[in-house]
Amino acid sequence: MIAEGVELRRERGLIPYRDALTAMEVRNAAIREGTQPDLVWLLEHPPVYTAGTSAKAADLLDPRFDVVTAGRGGEYTYHGPGQRIGYVLIDLNRRARDVRGYVHALEGWVIDSLADFGVESWRAEGRIGIWTRDIDGREAKIGAIGVRVRRWVTMHGFSVNLSPDLSHFTGIVPCGISEYGVTSMQRLGHDVAVADWDAALMRHADAFFERLGMPCPTT
Repeated sequence: MIAEGVELRRERGLIPYRDALTAMEVRNAAIREGTQPDLVWLLEHPPVYTAGTSAKAADLLDPRFDVVTAGRGGEYTYHGPGQRIGYVLIDLNRRARDVRGYVHALEGWVIDSLADFGVESWRAEGRIGIWTRDIDGREAKIGAIGVRVRRWVTMHGFSVNLSPDLSHFTGIVPCGISEYGVTSMQRLGHDVAVADWDAALMRHADAFFERLGMPCPTT
């Protein structure tokens, strides 16, 4: 447990996206029914493009990998080896029933964890995700956020680029934003092992869960 009533599951191998999606659906229902605890699930996928509820066909540029309709909010996203995923399935009925506040807390969890490796990152008004300064000095996305809430139980969560093949992102317009690039910890000069990244998340888990009981900041 990483918090009261919250199970932590860490995967070492690659979990096919469709399998993870099915598992999330089952766990979401079990949490609603009170038969399973909340879950934070850390894992990686084989290469896949996922389509959120706002995905536009024109943003799928080169479907070289499997394309899966995800059911979460947002547009097209790439997942693959070297990108650590955090699926967060928690019952907001027992916390603040505030989707905006929940997303804000997820963003803060990633931003705090990146700071442990000397990577400054931030939220950007009007652009979903976690942003940082790339090696060329321009803003670039290093983490993605995509959530679904069903009867106040959450699904999906966040992804952070540790060392993925960044050329795989060129098959889509990531999250529908073409003006900015995508970067990774490795590209920024930080070789971060999965175990070290997971440990950073755990160091900041308490702060994340504390944020869930607070109103979402207005700025």
